[in-house]
Amino acid sequence: MTRPVVLIAEELSPATVEVLGSEIEVRSVDGTDRGALLEAVKDADALLVRSATQVDAEVYAAATQLKVVARAGVGLDNVDVAAATSAGVMVINAPTSNITSAAELAVALILASLRNVGRADASVKAGKWERKQLAGVELLGKTVGVVGFGRIGQLVAERLRGFGVDLLAYDPYVNHARAAELGARVVELDELMRESDVVTVHMPKTPETTGLIGAEQFALAKPSLHVVNAARGGLIDEEALFEALSTGQIAAAALDVYSSEPPAASDTAKALLALDNITLTPHLGASTAEAQEKAGVAVAKSVRLALAGELVPDAVNVAGGAIDDEVRPGVALADRLGQLFTTLAGEAPELLDIEVHGEIATRDVTALKLSALRGLFRNVVTEQVSYVNAPVLAEERGITVQLVKDESSERFRNVITLRGTLRDGTVVTVSGTLSGVDQEHKLTEVFGHALDLAMSDHLLIIRYEDGPGLIGTYGQRLGAAGINIAGMQVSRAGSVRGAEALVVLNLDEAVDREFAEELGEAIDARSIHAVDLVY
Repeated sequence: MTRPVVLIAEELSPATVEVLGSEIEVRSVDGTDRGALLEAVKDADALLVRSATQVDAEVYAAATQLKVVARAGVGLDNVDVAAATSAGVMVINAPTSNITSAAELAVALILASLRNVGRADASVKAGKWERKQLAGVELLGKTVGVVGFGRIGQLVAERLRGFGVDLLAYDPYVNHARAAELGARVVELDELMRESDVVTVHMPKTPETTGLIGAEQFALAKPSLHVVNAARGGLIDEEALFEALSTGQIAAAALDVYSSEPPAASDTAKALLALDNITLTPHLGASTAEAQEKAGVAVAKSVRLALAGELVPDAVNVAGGAIDDEVRPGVALADRLGQLFTTLAGEAPELLDIEVHGEIATRDVTALKLSALRGLFRNVVTEQVSYVNAPVLAEERGITVQLVKDESSERFRNVITLRGTLRDGTVVTVSGTLSGVDQEHKLTEVFGHALDLAMSDHLLIIRYEDGPGLIGTYGQRLGAAGINIAGMQVSRAGSVRGAEALVVLNLDEAVDREFAEELGEAIDARSIHAVDLVY
């Protein structure tokens, strides 16, 4: 019997090869040599990479036998997941391999900032002895605010408890009971910024979280505040950070990640480099021997499962087990509805009903539930969300999830609806369907408003009190900003002027949060949401 071929395109640990086992033929190639890669991958069943090898549609086209691509790490920036899905190739990674390393680095940066470790090291090496100038402060008794209370944020909290700190947590999707177990009090971001002596950031980077901590937040802070970011560059507004550090508005900062890396490409980054009260490291969060070893071993185990046809917990683009042919087209739709729900709700629901209406409800639609949950958490947690860990993430956050099937559907042949109840009793609903031969994704309902509109990658959803001239106002402002409206639909909850109207705009490009807020203020909108959908 022919052994499956696993092609390793970058240097991985010996333990990774050992896990693959003798029943698999292991070959090697330099993944940065494009010609050699395309030749070597032709008869490979699996491809293992790290960050240097670009795996795109050209690679999938050359690899006629390829079943799985494995990235030995957390990110997937160098792997075209959409092209892999189209080619029927499973993509896996190692989503939890670096969480301990990332958490430990955050703690190290907190201590380094409080005790001026970086400056002291440079000072002694320069032949100086500046004990008085480099005096620091203790962590004992301080209030530490953890922004983002997912797995890494919780690991940081666990480690900090031993230092005798008071813990605050901000995360719209946090499980309050779990936070309490770790001794953390859940608060809003403004309160956390006002009360904290140290703020450490552990959020994923999304349009909503980019610039999450900026000038407004620094204005609330104590002048003794130390702020740390070892999560994603851009979560802290670097211009606002420079201003706060250079004027003494806050005491110090420590960064491992930057808006552009290395941090010398912009004037703001160069200005930060010149400050004495900032500690900088070169994106070392996952750079430990243990993290690299864990990543290689984890993906090797997943590759073995994939080649054996078994359930792969860390698959990011394929649900475990067979999916009914009638159900499969709805998997991507459910994922995008989950993303849309998260943006509109802004927090974790206490109860989430995933409803499947129509003929498709007679089938096994478990994959739609898993995909909706994956979309729900896609931009909420720092780790990669899979079809296996998505239900676990929901359980950890105290979300009760129900799959509801109903063979009847009034307006469309099949409809998927996400209906969530928030902590204050507010109900948020989004619905969608597949249309036509091309199975186009369509929105059929948002916030109770009936729709029939294409679900494009970039949406702007506005609720406002209906009145004359408002469409012209937001249309003109979008046009002045060079943002093209590719399609739109207005739905009004009533037949009289003054009733609530909801408009969904298909845009050709993304709209940033600040522009959206200004647009909402211009028409006195009840709510406005810029939504960017991926799959």
